[in-house]
Amino acid sequence: MTEVTLTVNGKAVKRDVPDTMLLVEFLREELRLTGTHVGCDTSQCGACVVHLDGKAVKSCTTLAAQASGGTVITIEGLANGALHPMQKAFNDNHGLQCGFCTPGMIMSGVDMVARYKAAGKELTEHAIREELEGNICRCTGYHNIVKSIQQAAGEM
Repeated sequence: MTEVTLTVNGKAVKRDVPDTMLLVEFLREELRLTGTHVGCDTSQCGACVVHLDGKAVKSCTTLAAQASGGTVITIEGLANGALHPMQKAFNDNHGLQCGFCTPGMIMSGVDMVARYKAAGKELTEHAIREELEGNICRCTGYHNIVKSIQQAAGEM
């Protein structure tokens, strides 16, 4: 067992968990934050993306113990009273259908916009499509997801 201490969505949490517990399991099973989805268990689909210490990570291949001492933001923690601009943009542009990949897409989109803005780089449609290669959506064909990220980039 390992003691894991984290700040998750602004709240301090501490749990004793098995050494092999993944961050996605910790979030879903220990904290009941089920917005982070388990898709492939192999780090290929991106449904499990959360922010760890300000960076997007795939929580299905990150041990909870590795994250200990860190700060995690999940899809549940992104909105602060009102929808985050990325969440609103996905709604405005119908950037989702079944919604399974949506939390990971939104978390990846927020990270992408932040990185490009910090670097002073233009976030083009081509760049968005390349950045989303680690996220799989089986419903939308990505067109509306790209439009959503473009809209949010202008509002963030």
